[in-house]
Amino acid sequence: MNKQWFKVIAGVLSLTMVLVACGGAKEEKKTAGEGQQKEELPMVELVWNFPLSAIPQDLDTVQEAVNKITKEKINATVKLKAHTFADYNQKMNTVVASGESYDIAWTANWNWDYLQNQSKGAFLELDDLLNSNAPGLLESMPEFVWDAAKIQGKVYGVPNYQTVTKREGFIIQKRFADKYNLDVNSIKKFEDIEPFLKLIKEGESAEIVPFLNDKYGRFNIMPQSLGMEAITANNIIGVDLKNPETPINLFETEQYKHYLDTMRNWYTKGYVNENAATLKNKNDIIQTGNAAVQFHNVLKPGGEVEAKAANGGNDVIYVPLTEPYASTGTVITTMQAINKNSKNPERAMMFINLLNTDKELYNTISFGVEGKHYTKVSDNVIQVNKDAGYAPNAGWVFGNTFNGYLVEGVDPAVLEETKKANESATKSPLMGFKFDSTPVMAEIANLATVIDQYLPALETGTWDPNEKLKEFQDKLKQAGTDKVMDELAKQIKAWKQTK
Repeated sequence: MNKQWFKVIAGVLSLTMVLVACGGAKEEKKTAGEGQQKEELPMVELVWNFPLSAIPQDLDTVQEAVNKITKEKINATVKLKAHTFADYNQKMNTVVASGESYDIAWTANWNWDYLQNQSKGAFLELDDLLNSNAPGLLESMPEFVWDAAKIQGKVYGVPNYQTVTKREGFIIQKRFADKYNLDVNSIKKFEDIEPFLKLIKEGESAEIVPFLNDKYGRFNIMPQSLGMEAITANNIIGVDLKNPETPINLFETEQYKHYLDTMRNWYTKGYVNENAATLKNKNDIIQTGNAAVQFHNVLKPGGEVEAKAANGGNDVIYVPLTEPYASTGTVITTMQAINKNSKNPERAMMFINLLNTDKELYNTISFGVEGKHYTKVSDNVIQVNKDAGYAPNAGWVFGNTFNGYLVEGVDPAVLEETKKANESATKSPLMGFKFDSTPVMAEIANLATVIDQYLPALETGTWDPNEKLKEFQDKLKQAGTDKVMDELAKQIKAWKQTK
């Protein structure tokens, strides 16, 4: 046991003695419990699963540095189990199904779904652990963030506080925008980018992808720019924001048909990568610097620096199509949950607390070891040593991003701008509502099967929607869309009555 650990215990015991002397029976019991807990903490190892674009080569060095911090502060070590975003959902489903031991896992509403896995009983309810083992965590982010994380009034995942808004639009490599004199003010809607794609196709080598797409399509990340909001898993059912209390099948809307026609047009003209329908991990192409234009739903303040690093070091420009918008879905995009079968749930919560409140730990897991993986430019600005084996470029996966260093080139005002955007964003009319899919789990599973069969080829333009869309819609209806919409309408009505 090191000196720092003794200091922690001594401090807690001293505090206990002072409060006991004050004679408050209630306080005596509470503080004695906390002191006893600290004193008896045995050494444990936690296992943490999370996704990244690629597995860092020097993850072992970072794990060693992380454990140096966690041993000192909570007498625990952490085994870092990184997976790629593309493999994460399948990997974690296998982990859960096999009963493989783990303590903490990253979850979201777009990858290894938070609501679905909670309904399956994968996660531990966290309210009591938050109150007893996470000093400072509850106060580290706004109340509406916690409200968005609650399922039937209980918290099952700790949000990684970051930008909690979405802003849809294009990420465009600056070298191409400059070369072809792109007028970004001319781009008001999705299809307006087409003339620029044509110039890239005609003027660049075959290895440059004018518009990058993958097997998941882009429709699922553009509902806001189309006047809609997705509610259920797989973005099947949602609402038109002009009538937010009436669920609709998003795949039967005019907007969806228009998206498919646009993608088919671009695909046949060679603007979309030919392997889009089978491409699981588009980051494999992005990191080569060969993706000229991408569509993204989180054009956050200062994000161009991260996007530059992701795009092989090429400068990018953002061309937003919407204003910042916040919904339940934009909050629960990145979270940490504790395994219901964890043998050390209290220590797991202590670790999550540190991830969100301890700047040393957060910056170590986000950027690695100073002097090796990054170099300090000033107290709060760093230069990433991208060839040193650890540059995940994904601090939002780990914890509270407002505790992070700024990467060189980022506007110092970005944190303040992000907080301002979080507070001033247009709020969803369904903010706080979550769909409980338990009553229609069978239908949701059947719909997922149909989507897996049709969506990749349709949403990348590989299939002609005039030949396949009606067939897709009929199969969805047979799989149970009407029943899911009826259940969603019932739950929205009940939720509205609580407001």
